[in-house]
Amino acid sequence: MAHQVVHPISLNPLQTRDDLIDAIKQLCDPVKPYYSKGRSRLNLAGSGAAYPDELAGFEGFSRLLWGLVPLLAGGESYDIWDIQLEGIKHGTDPEHEEYWGDLNNYDQRMVEMAALGIALCLTPDTIWEPLNDREKHHLAAWLSQINQYQLWNCNWLFFLVLVNLGLKSVGMPYDQVRMDQCLNTLDSFYLSDGWYSDGEGGHSDYYVPFAIHYYGLLYAKIMEFEDPERSRLYKSRAVDFAQDFIYWFAQDGSALPYGRSLAYRFAQSSFWSAAVYAGIEPFPLGVMKGLLLRNLRWWFKQPIFNPDGTLSVGYAYPNLIMAENYNSPGSPYWALKSFLPLALGGDHPFWTAEELPLPPLNKISTQAPPHLVICRQENHNHVLAFNSGHLSTNEHTHTSAKYEKFVYSNVFGFSVPRAEWGLAQGAFDSMLALSEGDNIFRVKRKCEEYSIQENTIFTKWKPWSNVTIQTWLIPGAPWHVRIHCIDSERYLDTADGGFALGLEHNHYHGGQSSATKNEIIMQNENGACGAKILYGNGKPDLIYPNSNTNIIASRTVIPTVKTGIQPGRNWLVSAFYGEADRTAFPESVQEAPYAEVKENLLIIYAADGSIRFSQMFFIA
Repeated sequence: MAHQVVHPISLNPLQTRDDLIDAIKQLCDPVKPYYSKGRSRLNLAGSGAAYPDELAGFEGFSRLLWGLVPLLAGGESYDIWDIQLEGIKHGTDPEHEEYWGDLNNYDQRMVEMAALGIALCLTPDTIWEPLNDREKHHLAAWLSQINQYQLWNCNWLFFLVLVNLGLKSVGMPYDQVRMDQCLNTLDSFYLSDGWYSDGEGGHSDYYVPFAIHYYGLLYAKIMEFEDPERSRLYKSRAVDFAQDFIYWFAQDGSALPYGRSLAYRFAQSSFWSAAVYAGIEPFPLGVMKGLLLRNLRWWFKQPIFNPDGTLSVGYAYPNLIMAENYNSPGSPYWALKSFLPLALGGDHPFWTAEELPLPPLNKISTQAPPHLVICRQENHNHVLAFNSGHLSTNEHTHTSAKYEKFVYSNVFGFSVPRAEWGLAQGAFDSMLALSEGDNIFRVKRKCEEYSIQENTIFTKWKPWSNVTIQTWLIPGAPWHVRIHCIDSERYLDTADGGFALGLEHNHYHGGQSSATKNEIIMQNENGACGAKILYGNGKPDLIYPNSNTNIIASRTVIPTVKTGIQPGRNWLVSAFYGEADRTAFPESVQEAPYAEVKENLLIIYAADGSIRFSQMFFIA
């Protein structure tokens, strides 16, 4: 793990409203030296993004508003606002050298405009009223550009809605027609049970809670009386969604890492902030308060800060390898969305509600819209999401690693490839990787078919046109089973990777391992991981991936089952072990499932002898 930068927020108890006010300032104070001369950009040091540095500077400037606006709306003050207001004046002035510029289709500036729209809605007295007529004209004209251009057909459509809400709230011209068009298109993304996809045929990931629902609940609150029907709909869907989303959080405050944009970190809990702000109670206020505050506490104990105190790009430590092409140094400040309850003021019952633990939850939650089966080990703070995969893919960075692994874990995280050569560079945890013998591996990028039944996930996928793989996953914890039926016209090397176990600091190999012909287990202070061959040829091995491939731990080891297959039909059946609690090992490793074949019937048994899976076994 990267060296922990001592940050004042790590000592913040995050219990009271004053604590959260302090937290906003503890997060924002370190950026003060990085304002540009005209105050309209934050020129944070470090890496670049797909867009120019000047635009990245505006992004950092704008994203602070997601925390500053609730702070001001709740009646508080903060000296950084004088700097922000000066930046808004200059950034929207076409004659100023730091003008934010004219828009184009699909412009990143559209994303950042949304925070200004919300500021006009919630804090007109601090962002609008201090401006003179010329400055008001500049701000309104600059924001109105969004109505002339095309946005990506996904959560981006809400940016136009929020900008126009802001213009409307201060009595400036706005485009109701385009607002309605965007809202209707967003509604077409709705699936069921409170879930949306992020665009037609898109994934259902954190963009559902921290974007679509978050903005929808803002809309529901702001337009509660003017658009009561849509406001009620958004609130109702959010209540439904919360019943599933709560399963993504462990009692210790950590949450499930899955999908893209994980560099936004504690935006994970912003849905609960928006729920409180909008006045819905899918769970009691104390439960939502606990979900939010424990998540913030967990994050602020992680080494997520640069030496200067600014937020880094990465997940549980600074890590550009896992970042998206659109992650600039200022991108992570979208995480400030989680501070929205500050807008409610000090007399809101949220602040006096007793912080409550998670309510009793089922061990297994089948969530069909996002294609996941969530398993929970409550006593071990372990949340696992078993995944069928998806019929379509996208062009975002590391799509296979972020959306197509067999299982995701809040304890073991997941890994992304560092380069293309071999198993160490590929870091193929929770994936089946295949190579034609050239040490270049392919994994599942999308599937041809999938289904989720009561205790089994099925997916059919094709790494090559003449290689078809049928995979069955039997969810469970600490053991789960994977069954692969591979019909291939090629000779292939395969590697079925288990969980990635973080290595200890003081040992190169990071723990103690035990191995037999069919099983290998590695355990250390972070837990234990392993693999066991149940049927088929193969050899268990430990793969030590390149550093910084895993999003939780900078150094890991992956128990892996390796084998070679011939053209024709091949069956690979293995069980994989992931134990988050050191005290439960080695007893829990004895609970391994086992398999047998009877008259062409493959049967998987649980440790207690009960049948978990059976499938006819035809040898081609």
